[in-house]
Amino acid sequence: MGLPLSDARALAAAALRRNGADPAAAQSVARALVQAEADGFKGHGLSRLPSYVAQLRTGKVRGDAVPQASLPRPGALLVDAGLGFAFPALDLAVERLPALARRQGIACAGIARSHHCGAAGYFVETLAQAGLVAMLFANTPAAMAPWGGRRAVFGTNPIAFACPRPDAPPMVVDLALSTVARGNIANAAKKGEKIPPGWAFDAEGRPTTDPAMALGGTMAPLGDAKGIALALMVELLAAGMIGANYAAEASSFLDDRGGPPGTGQLLIALDPSAFSENALARFGQLAAMVEDQDGARLPGSRRLAARAAANRDGLKVDEALLRDIAAL
Repeated sequence: MGLPLSDARALAAAALRRNGADPAAAQSVARALVQAEADGFKGHGLSRLPSYVAQLRTGKVRGDAVPQASLPRPGALLVDAGLGFAFPALDLAVERLPALARRQGIACAGIARSHHCGAAGYFVETLAQAGLVAMLFANTPAAMAPWGGRRAVFGTNPIAFACPRPDAPPMVVDLALSTVARGNIANAAKKGEKIPPGWAFDAEGRPTTDPAMALGGTMAPLGDAKGIALALMVELLAAGMIGANYAAEASSFLDDRGGPPGTGQLLIALDPSAFSENALARFGQLAAMVEDQDGARLPGSRRLAARAAANRDGLKVDEALLRDIAAL
């Protein structure tokens, strides 16, 4: 048997509390990291704890920050993460958005002075479980160059989308705008492993399979120039519009050097019943068109399978990582 999810959450929360996170923040971060681990997104899971703790110790992330929400317009929620972890601020947005969206048909939340938001699908899925269609845009520290350039200006800037359907789990799309998430390269560097071709470039813009050179260079965008265009869109929505730091202004999520990253997120929630009483049934019809084909699958199906296995069998976590977390 693997590590039970409840034990993993307790282990993570205790490490965070020992290093300056208040209990509510520690629980929020632990929930998100363990869920990412269970869903198979290990680059956003427990492996993040050592760097999170290092940042708590230096004040790069504020463990006692309490997110503050205001409502500048009826459908616009503004959340100040207070230079703390993103997860408590996003939890607050997810808690408040459903009532606003049901009242008006659509509502959004901008999260400023934030941090790494982990597996972005976690938050939109929660909104979809409440019957809403949801989107999340998040900017991250600079990792991708403009198309044709060599200097990083854009983050890997994840986009997530979730849609409810009747009598079935929500459909969830969760992707970074780089070919892979930067956390995968960081993990390869820690393990001394090579990365596959096509993931990254070195500082001179040359393709590389060396993770250390990749971390000093730039990430390859998903879909070449199209991925860069989408990364520009996310920067404008999640940072420029909200007042958060652009990717090129943000410090790294991966180490304890520099000041707080101060990045941003934008969550949008729509009530599908505002447009059609038949919306959920129609969502289900389209999902069935995919699932009825042999070999076809909906986005997120692997995540659900991994989650079911983790709930049944526990988490398979490297023993060295568990020892590191216990020692934090």
